[in-house]
Amino acid sequence: MIKEKFITLIRIIFGKKPTIVQQPVNIVQLGETDLLKGKTALITGGTSGIGFSIAEAMLRAGASVIVTGRNQDKLTKSIRELEAFRRNDAYVYSEMLDMTNVESFGQSFNYILKKIEGHTLDILVNNAGTRGMCESDFGNAKEEDYDVIMNTNLKGMFFFSQLVAKYMKENHIEGNILNIASSSSLRPANSAYILSKWGIRGLTLGMAKALIPHGIVVNAIAPGPTATPMLNKTLDNVNFPQNPSGRLVTPDEIANMAVVMTSAMGRMAVGNIVYMTGGSGLITVDDAIYDF
Repeated sequence: MIKEKFITLIRIIFGKKPTIVQQPVNIVQLGETDLLKGKTALITGGTSGIGFSIAEAMLRAGASVIVTGRNQDKLTKSIRELEAFRRNDAYVYSEMLDMTNVESFGQSFNYILKKIEGHTLDILVNNAGTRGMCESDFGNAKEEDYDVIMNTNLKGMFFFSQLVAKYMKENHIEGNILNIASSSSLRPANSAYILSKWGIRGLTLGMAKALIPHGIVVNAIAPGPTATPMLNKTLDNVNFPQNPSGRLVTPDEIANMAVVMTSAMGRMAVGNIVYMTGGSGLITVDDAIYDF
C-alpha cells in the first residue's frame, strides 16, 4: 500500500496520471422522510449535477421543488425525471432564470410565485454556477470570462438572494438559504472562479448575520472534487487518488447534507460552511488539483 501511494505521488508530481483500478463505493442515499414536508424549495441551476441531486433529495424528504436554469429543454427533461420522486400533494415546477441578468430577476421571481400560489417559498438553494475557461486564471485572464464567472457565481447569487430574502421577511417566513460554495475558497484566489467562491464564503457570513434576526437561516456547503458533469466525471469512476479519502464526493452525499441543513434539525447552524471534501484542502496543505 505504501509503495502504491509512493508511485502514485511520483506520477502526479511528474505529470503522469496514475493507473486507476476502480474500487466499489457504497453511497448511502437519503430515503423518504418528512424532514421537509410541507416546504417549498427553489433550487437554481437544478437541471443536473449537484442541483438536480438536491432537488431529488428534497422531494424524497417531502418538499415541493422549483428548479431553474437557462435551457428550456434541460428544464423540461429534469422536471419529467423529478416527477418520479414527488410525494403526496407535493409539486414540481421549473422556471427559466439567467443568473447573469439581474434585471430579469423580478419578473422571473413573480412567475415562480404565481406557480406556487397558495404556498410559501421556504428554502432557497443557490446552486447555479460556472467554472469558466482556463483563460480565467490570473496571468491569462480575459475580461469577458471574468465577467461571466463573477456575474453568475457571485453577483447573481447576491441579488437573487436579496430578492428572496425580502420576500421571506415581508411574509414572515422563517426560511433557509443554502449556498453551494466550494473548497476552492481554501486556496489562494488565482482565478476568477476561486475568487468568486471566496466571495461566497464572505457573503454566506454576511447574509447569515443580516437575516437571522428575521428567523432566516443561512449556511453553505462547500464541496471538494465532485463527480459531476462540470468536472467530466460520473458515478462510474469516483476514484481520485489526489484526495486523502481516495475518491470524489458524490452529488447524492451533498444532497443528503442539504436536506439536513435546511430542515428543522439544522436551525441552530447559522453562518456555517460545511466542507464536504474528503479531506481535500482541510487535512492537506493545498486543495486537490483538478487534472482530469
